[in-house]
Amino acid sequence: MNIIYKNCCGLDVHKSSVTACIIKTESNGTATKEFKKFSTITTFLLEMSDWMKSNGVTHVAMESTGVYWKPVWNILEGNFKVILVNAQNIKQVPGRKTDMKDCEWIAELLGCGLLPSSFVPPAEIRELRDLTRQRTKMVQDMASIKNRIQKVLEDANVKISSVVTDIMGISGRTILSDISEGNTDPALLAEHAKRRLRGKIPELRLALVPYT
Repeated sequence: MNIIYKNCCGLDVHKSSVTACIIKTESNGTATKEFKKFSTITTFLLEMSDWMKSNGVTHVAMESTGVYWKPVWNILEGNFKVILVNAQNIKQVPGRKTDMKDCEWIAELLGCGLLPSSFVPPAEIRELRDLTRQRTKMVQDMASIKNRIQKVLEDANVKISSVVTDIMGISGRTILSDISEGNTDPALLAEHAKRRLRGKIPELRLALVPYT
């Protein structure tokens, strides 16, 4: 096969280590291979990057294994042309059983230009995605906690949600905080009502009478 990239590197990325294979192809077609294993600690990933630079590597490829590829990508991005490959496009090839064979096979395919690259958005878009996903998870966690609080109140037959639209609003949180400190007097608790809810203080007093 024709060699497209003469100095390339294949990476087999795991949680704690990265095994790398550099293939350097001379003008006469002679290829030399060099293998090294690095820890995924940032210091050693930077060492790996320097090692690849010193060997004239221009293109790097790795599998999209879980989230482990991300720190490696972040360090190599900007210094090399980095290609992220769907694992399914490589795992179909039989007979590879070691990290060294894995990274060697990736490097060989990369050198021949046979690896389709997965789309990886720019760094600022990746950061935005992480933030939006984190916010979504936090909203889901808040909803779950709110439901648990509501269940505890219902178990005690405290019908605050029948009167208060949002038990996590200002009035609801103040009432819940007071209850958590041991205050169970419906009349005193109802006085925490704010704004329009003050017009429902009589109903709120009744709703705050627990089952005993």
